[in-house]
Amino acid sequence: MNKIFDRREFLKISAAGSALCLAGPGLYSRKRPRQEYKATKLVSPGCRGTKVKVAKIYMGLPDPHWPKPTLDLEKEIQFYESQFAKYKDDLSDVDFVVNRLVSSPEQVEKLKDNLKDVDGILAIHLTIWIGRILDALLEQGKPTVVFAAPYSGHEWVGYGDLLRQEKGSQMECLLTSDYSRLEWAIRPFRAIHHLREAKILNLTTRDFSEYAEMVKLKFGSEIKRIELDRVLKTYDEVSDVEAQAETIRWAKGADKIVEPSKADLFKSCKLALAFERLVDEEEASVLTVDCYGTMWDKTIKLPAYPCVGFGHLNNIGLGGICESDLRSAMTHILFQGLTGKPGFISDPTVDEGKEHIILAHCLGTPKMDGPKKPAHSYKLRTIMERQEGVVPQVKMREGQRVTQALLMGKDLIHYFTGEIAETLVELEHDRGCRTKIAVKVDGDLAKLWRNWSHGLHRQTVYGDITKELQYFCKFKGIHLINEAI
Repeated sequence: MNKIFDRREFLKISAAGSALCLAGPGLYSRKRPRQEYKATKLVSPGCRGTKVKVAKIYMGLPDPHWPKPTLDLEKEIQFYESQFAKYKDDLSDVDFVVNRLVSSPEQVEKLKDNLKDVDGILAIHLTIWIGRILDALLEQGKPTVVFAAPYSGHEWVGYGDLLRQEKGSQMECLLTSDYSRLEWAIRPFRAIHHLREAKILNLTTRDFSEYAEMVKLKFGSEIKRIELDRVLKTYDEVSDVEAQAETIRWAKGADKIVEPSKADLFKSCKLALAFERLVDEEEASVLTVDCYGTMWDKTIKLPAYPCVGFGHLNNIGLGGICESDLRSAMTHILFQGLTGKPGFISDPTVDEGKEHIILAHCLGTPKMDGPKKPAHSYKLRTIMERQEGVVPQVKMREGQRVTQALLMGKDLIHYFTGEIAETLVELEHDRGCRTKIAVKVDGDLAKLWRNWSHGLHRQTVYGDITKELQYFCKFKGIHLINEAI
């Protein structure tokens, strides 16, 4: 019979002596060195390496007819720079390695070496007669977003045709007076950069070498095996004082602690800190565990189930992925690059009576809005199928727009969008995994389930990111399919 524990019971536990008792006298009782530990600072959610490198090119000629003959190019650039300054926090992970006015193709040629290693080019259309300049930029073969405000020139009439040509295969356009889209234009470049620098740790004994080689060649991402012994060693290196503080944080933040014991929560939190150390030591961004496969033998082979650890990694801007699901791990990195937010892995089920697809998984992430935003409310529960372990059961936001997607292999993404209609996380919602959202799909629900393929798991992220996916997929040569239309 389930028992709802009062959080105050957990908070009464002393920070040291009781923690040792909770761990159990014979459980993984190796020597525990007490050394100071400091986590590595992230460049941005999902990236701990280098900044995104972008070339900001202003395309304009002096004394133009459009937008007006008296246009002052210097003042026009100052205006755009003031718009970028509004988003300095959002662009703190971006290094504009080139930032200059270009008025001829010859000037582009002189920048060739500077453009060689950029993640993308943001080409800002200032005046008429910039066609040859744009052609010279596209010859660099870099992902390029053209920002063209109204009246900037007549070249836009050829952009549609250019997008269909080979030389426009790395080009997209934003024709708008919404200057916030200048920041938005960087997001596909950021996702490309994140994937290239990503490192995924996989705790499994399965062979994943073929998939790892494929994503390395396509995206630059590295997938590395870690051994169980190393995880256990790192677990023992986490002090009980640190683990107890983490236990108190999770307990204090929970609305309720339903089934889990104090000992299980303590071990789960200690494992969470071990996971953080492992990804820091490896300078990795994601960790996944084969928790229902080679790391399972009647129960989990780790000191605890990894779910709290995964939630912790997701909360701090890294990635914790269930069941050694490498496709979901890659999609999680993509989502963080495009939005700065984590994904929610789910096992979907369909309710045509309500026109909902229900996305369910025991692991929920409280900080679905990103590491710097407030956390959603959550309960601490056991894993539904196993009736043991500890998972955060998260109440996501009703009315929130969402996108569900999965990177399948190297050249295909299936996705759909919708809105969270219900959050099914009350105690009476005892069927299916702990964290559940019912989503009203944009499009045809029947088409969605009839078109479903490539397995069960998908990743869901807050926001309708259709356009972000379209730009990213064009730049990386990926086929993007909306399954619900």
